[in-house]
Amino acid sequence: MDYIENVGCFEVVLDPYSGITISKDTVPFDNAEFEKNLINLINISKNKKRRLIWITIDIDKSYLIPTAVKHNFEFHTCEKDYVFMVKRLVDDAIIPTAVNHTLGVGVVVINEANEILVIKERVSRVGYKLPGGHIDNGELISNAAVREAFEETGVKVEFDSIISIGHFYPHQFDQSNLYVLCSAKPLTYEISIKDTAEIEDAKWVDVFEFLQDDNVFEYNKKIIYAALSNNGFFPKKIESFKNLKKDYELFFPKQQNI
Repeated sequence: MDYIENVGCFEVVLDPYSGITISKDTVPFDNAEFEKNLINLINISKNKKRRLIWITIDIDKSYLIPTAVKHNFEFHTCEKDYVFMVKRLVDDAIIPTAVNHTLGVGVVVINEANEILVIKERVSRVGYKLPGGHIDNGELISNAAVREAFEETGVKVEFDSIISIGHFYPHQFDQSNLYVLCSAKPLTYEISIKDTAEIEDAKWVDVFEFLQDDNVFEYNKKIIYAALSNNGFFPKKIESFKNLKKDYELFFPKQQNI
């Protein structure tokens, strides 16, 4: 359980690593009040041998950022409506790495007629590929696979397993990219593209003809062969996690008895 205390106008949460996080709801709008309380917090935290101070500054209080920078706070993470900043109170304090990767998902969908579902992107110079795209913030892998397949083809699918993970660097925003390849079972078959701005065409093609196509990337072929072997990582619930108050997914080899 987090330990909370009040220092001046700030409510702060103490973490197990001798750092403190200022509750963003207690950051004042007035810059002079903010600076006075920030200096007080820094001095008290040094005396108590704290190592880091974390603060979130919402966009409607962005004029406070120069004051935080003046007192040696650095940028750590940024979203559309806030910036997360941190100050070292000791030189050797370790600051966890900020978000350093993007997540993507690709989906292998093969029907009972041994046809595979493929798409052609409008911006792509290559031919047909597997449906897929970005995993949204907070979205489970399985849900992203189902969503992307539907948006790009109109086909409803049921998630089956993870068959491969690729790591690429540098990628978008000069970060790493983790590309999670999944298999899924079709629940419908009619093509009806929803994301027409991005997807030019979608269709079912014979999987073995697709594997013989010289225009198909070798990487995609490897993924499809892996899906056909049915040796992926499958979702598994664990009894000890049943009361975990967060979304989660666990994947294990099919033959493993857990």
